Amino acid sequence: MVTDANSALFPDHHMYTDAVDAMKRYHQAQADGISGAELESLRLLAEQRFQAVTDYQLRALGGPIEPSQ
Repeated sequence: MVTDANSALFPDHHMYTDAVDAMKRYHQAQADGISGAELESLRLLAEQRFQAVTDYQLRALGGPIEPSQ
């Protein structure tokens, strides 16, 4: 497996900070009593942003480890 640590994202990268900000907005909306479609939309946005960071990191660091056969 070839990895490129120079391509990995650091915690101060905008993709990370955008994901964290989206999660904060979701939790603040929960605390404010928002529910229904609006809250679900915020949750999905945060989840998608964190998934994008995870997917990028997996590619940059060589992808997921495949199970032995």
